Amino acid sequence: MKDFKVIWTKNAEFDLESIIEYIKTDSIQIAKDIFFEIKNKWDDLSIFSTGRRVVPELQHIGVLKYRELIYKRWRIIYKIENDKFFIVVVVDSSRNIEDILFQRLLKDDNKTLDDE
Repeated sequence: MKDFKVIWTKNAEFDLESIIEYIKTDSIQIAKDIFFEIKNKWDDLSIFSTGRRVVPELQHIGVLKYRELIYKRWRIIYKIENDKFFIVVVVDSSRNIEDILFQRLLKDDNKTLDDE
């Protein structure tokens, strides 16, 4: 089995921090639990990396390189390049995320994620 390095982009880290800050207003313990659960969710990703679904909002316009992992109510969107997972978005699934996806993924697509 191939080992993949997981790289959180600055935007994805900001997304996760914002989610945790919001949850923390209700419960610090739940916020901590969610943070570690999301961070640790990548343990099984290397086994099923390409088996995850393509992001539907992008698939309908022909963009197939972004995949997602759904964890509870959050969508964790990533792409694979060589032996690296680049986590690019973490968002609550109740939000309309088309604008976020188009702005962040398609605009940043011309930029090297290693620079983030």
